[in-house]
Amino acid sequence: MHHHRKSGQSVIYIVKLLLCDEITPGPGTRVDTRSSNGPVGRLTTLPGVAIQISPSILSADFARLADEAAAVPNADWLHVDVMDGHFVPNLTLGLPIVESLLKATDTPVDCHLMIEDPDRWAPAYAEAGAGSVTVHAKAANAPVRTLREIRRLGARAGLALNPAEPVEPYADLVGEMDMLLLMTVEPGFGGQRFLDLVLPKIRRARAILDSREASVWLQVDGGVGTETIERAAEAGADVFVAGSAVYGAQDPAKAIEVLRSQAAEASGRA
Repeated sequence: MHHHRKSGQSVIYIVKLLLCDEITPGPGTRVDTRSSNGPVGRLTTLPGVAIQISPSILSADFARLADEAAAVPNADWLHVDVMDGHFVPNLTLGLPIVESLLKATDTPVDCHLMIEDPDRWAPAYAEAGAGSVTVHAKAANAPVRTLREIRRLGARAGLALNPAEPVEPYADLVGEMDMLLLMTVEPGFGGQRFLDLVLPKIRRARAILDSREASVWLQVDGGVGTETIERAAEAGADVFVAGSAVYGAQDPAKAIEVLRSQAAEASGRA
């Protein structure tokens, strides 16, 4: 079960939000200062409180991306899967589409790079205005340098691990990242079934983050839906990528609220 961190500080933030008071971010709180139009100074989350839902546009209609982004105004992020046909077998989209999407939405964009040589390509996504850029540990030759460069350019830096990759070897990199992504399917295609074998790793990752008092988000991606999100939340995840569970629903915005409510209840944050 997830342990509450900095709960007193988070309550103060919530009260200030309700009173429309000025917020001064405390230690460990990161402010999203990127958008397609420059700095916005928006507090995107309250560490230790928020359950975040990041709908994956991999399941959206690529011919109507602006409309699909507008269909989920309550999303915390828009998750963009960049696949190169080499690191994973699928080929999706790249930087030009991300740049166009950034101009069409005010929702922060969460770029998940499933590509070879992310050390070379990741900085451009941060520079374009993505709010978060995640690279795969398995693909990065210089992960520390790349994570630092992503941060330097104003985005949150994420590190992703495939289902068979253990989390322990990367414990010393916690201070270099803003988010740890644990894949709950083998990356490459949407619509796959959630792999329960990753649940013990989610718990171990949460224990590592808590032991270091890190304000690092723990994201899961793959097979997340109404039947699986509670297990992932109970194990300690707090950011959930959902593709077909959102865009395959008749009302995508309502689907997000259902998922958020389920995760909050399971994690004890309701």
